[in-house]
Amino acid sequence: MKINNLDDIKNFLKEYNGKKIFIISGRKSYKLSTAEKKFKNIFHKHNVFYYFKINFYPEINELIKIIKLIKKFKPDLILAIGGGSVIDYAKIASCYGDIKKIKNDLKKGNFNLKKITTLAVIPTTAGSGAEVTSNAVMYIDKIKYSFEGEALIPNNFFLLPELILKNDKKLKASAGIDAIAQALESMISLKSNPKSFSYASNSLKITLKSYINYLKKPDKHNSSLMLFGAMLAGKAINISKTTAPHAISYPFTSIYKISHGHAVSLNLEKFLKFNFLNNHKSISNFDLKNRYEELFKLFGVKDIFEFEQEIKLIKKKAGLEDNYKKLGININTSYSKIISGVNLLRLKNNPIKIEKKDLKFILLNKF
Repeated sequence: MKINNLDDIKNFLKEYNGKKIFIISGRKSYKLSTAEKKFKNIFHKHNVFYYFKINFYPEINELIKIIKLIKKFKPDLILAIGGGSVIDYAKIASCYGDIKKIKNDLKKGNFNLKKITTLAVIPTTAGSGAEVTSNAVMYIDKIKYSFEGEALIPNNFFLLPELILKNDKKLKASAGIDAIAQALESMISLKSNPKSFSYASNSLKITLKSYINYLKKPDKHNSSLMLFGAMLAGKAINISKTTAPHAISYPFTSIYKISHGHAVSLNLEKFLKFNFLNNHKSISNFDLKNRYEELFKLFGVKDIFEFEQEIKLIKKKAGLEDNYKKLGININTSYSKIISGVNLLRLKNNPIKIEKKDLKFILLNKF
């Protein structure tokens, strides 16, 4: 397990001594993660421009602003220090410079990505795995779109457990469940292969044992395990991509401001149960029932009903509310608005074909 320290950052930055570094971070997370304090004596030797993100989730107009600033500053290195949103901004900005076409290209999925500036990433959450993936999320008018391309993968990434130790429990819970969900979804995704399966199963072996301990009694050991497990989950979904739970999550984030991992967890066990109960309709090139048997072993359960309850228990221990009413969501009147924001690309990776009409019954838990 490769975990980094501050000396690794110092040695890496020696290459950029006296050159320009454009740092993207979140103002609050930069302080709370202790990155500001730890990196103060490292960055003062360099010509550094700091940009602190404003939006709750990555939004196209803020991305355009970032790209304009980067063009003006002309850095030798872009350094992202933050969670998934910060990293997604940095990944796109390192590869895309034509701001006049960006909205249209993103909507059409028609873009030619090429690494323009070297990108290094230091995640301050253990969850997104964005430091190793070839996609980045962006919202236009509260609708989620994705950039896809190998050029988006950062040139370097560093896992520093001390940066996630002091995150508040809510942030840690949301990020951690995202890593668990990614690995779960990867194992049953239509694009799953032996390599992604290995990454995903190894990720779950780590995160399932570390997640609750990391929330209740965080230390360098369980923080390191969560960072490494999240990175493995990222490697898994970089191959297989995510499925229905992620596809349905984005409207909950854009409309109700529910953090990404928490939004993914809302309906996680519902979709997993739906897939299992309909495994005879699987369109995968692998035996879906056998994949679930592997998941049951990893979770230490006997069947789909125990599996469902175990996921609910994990969420409860993590303090992740999944009651729509308590979250201020009237699902009976809002399901159509939620369904209209579903990411159809991710939905297509689901091993059971799901139509939009099926989503209503899954959301209402009436299948």
